[in-house]
Amino acid sequence: MPLRVYNTLTQTKEPFQTVRPGHVGMYVCGPTVYSPSHIGHMVGPVIFDTIKRYLVYLGYEVTWVVNITDVDDKLIVQAQKDGTTVAELAGRVTRDYLDCLEALGVDGIDHLPRATEHIAEIIAINRELIAKGMAYESGGDVYFDVAKAPDYGKLSHRDPEELLAGARIEPSTWKRHPGDFALWKRSKPGEPSWESPWGPGRPGWHIECSAMSMKYLGRHFDIHGGGLDLIFPHHENELVQSESYSGEPFASYWLHNGLLTKEGRKISKSDPGTIVLMSDLLRAHAPDTLRTLLLSSHYRRPIDFGPDRLNEIERGLQTFYRAFERFEELTGTRFDQLEAPARRGDFEPGGSALLQEIAEYRERFLEAMDDDFNTGGALGELFEIVHALNRFAHQPDMAPGQQRAGRLDEYRAGMVVLRELSRILGLFTRPRETRVDAQDRLTPNLLGLLIDLRARLRKEKNFALADEIRNRLTEMGVTLEDRPDGTRWRLS
Repeated sequence: MPLRVYNTLTQTKEPFQTVRPGHVGMYVCGPTVYSPSHIGHMVGPVIFDTIKRYLVYLGYEVTWVVNITDVDDKLIVQAQKDGTTVAELAGRVTRDYLDCLEALGVDGIDHLPRATEHIAEIIAINRELIAKGMAYESGGDVYFDVAKAPDYGKLSHRDPEELLAGARIEPSTWKRHPGDFALWKRSKPGEPSWESPWGPGRPGWHIECSAMSMKYLGRHFDIHGGGLDLIFPHHENELVQSESYSGEPFASYWLHNGLLTKEGRKISKSDPGTIVLMSDLLRAHAPDTLRTLLLSSHYRRPIDFGPDRLNEIERGLQTFYRAFERFEELTGTRFDQLEAPARRGDFEPGGSALLQEIAEYRERFLEAMDDDFNTGGALGELFEIVHALNRFAHQPDMAPGQQRAGRLDEYRAGMVVLRELSRILGLFTRPRETRVDAQDRLTPNLLGLLIDLRARLRKEKNFALADEIRNRLTEMGVTLEDRPDGTRWRLS
């Protein structure tokens, strides 16, 4: 099935066709860097990182841009509260944001432009909009005249009058109409400012994204992404000012991800009770757990966040970790070292029942991704694959030294498929981080001693005491697995 994506602009799923054959330009709105990153900041980056991974897997050359808003009213207010400069605050929070992206494996961003580095481009767009009669200068500010744009409201599919009535419009005596929005703001004493034809000032929020996206991707590019909460006013204003400036379509496809909720409330800086900092989460949970959470449903749906959900995901991922341990036991190869296809192609299962089963799951995984990047459905198929591999790996004829000819080859081929598909989701790309200290080195030896003692008790038919050892270990979070080739332990 060819790739189809849901376009907010048309409110339909459309076949994916690029402006330039074989190339994709993708722009996603990044953060306003005035406070440390929370889990909600990671939703868009993880989703669009996965989208890029899949587009590359399909053979596209993708250029992905994420902006940093490093000058804004919120930054000015927060810097004053902190007794620091806007530049220092923005730099510190940006570093935190980038560290969080790296931790979650978001490594596909090609350009991370800052608004303050693109003042010349912003001023040039303002000049052209004024020259075309689409914007006007008033008291050192520059405003876009929404009355001059008959298509205003086409992204959010609402009448302009309805939009403006429902929006929180900043009042100003300098505007011609209440709904006109700022392209350039005159600066107050002590605020960051740049010289312009209209006096010292700074850019409005919406114009930053127009300038940066068009600089790196051109006036007409393929995908514009962001959260559902940005459709109006940010994306609506960005679209109308960009198309008024260029006279061309702006973005072909508008993709909007659902928002993260905590106890039914949107996670937002404006609601401090919902905030969970990424730095705290990364100390408590593995990056793959957090990434799985953000990919566990279709990207357009809300994502439910909470300790119970994270614990549920961690338990589910143990299925994969056990598979990786078993694979290394049988082959001497770590899962993350496996070579797997980086581009989509046919998979030939041959006469192997295992590989035929995996081929069906693989096809369903790709169908889910072709259907508007349905990562939740794809993740479900990944679990089906690992369950099939675990069943196969623990059959009696897979014990070390007892494998029938070809069985290990089937098993390895199936694990290669798991590696191929999990890498699309950005999962299990790095070795699991383990903390090694004196206590950690002692634990395997003590457990080995208890396993040997339990085996001796069972041989002597002292089953009651052997069962007590097992039960006490279970209470401590240690699970014993009796296999044909011996007993293994793992932390629950």
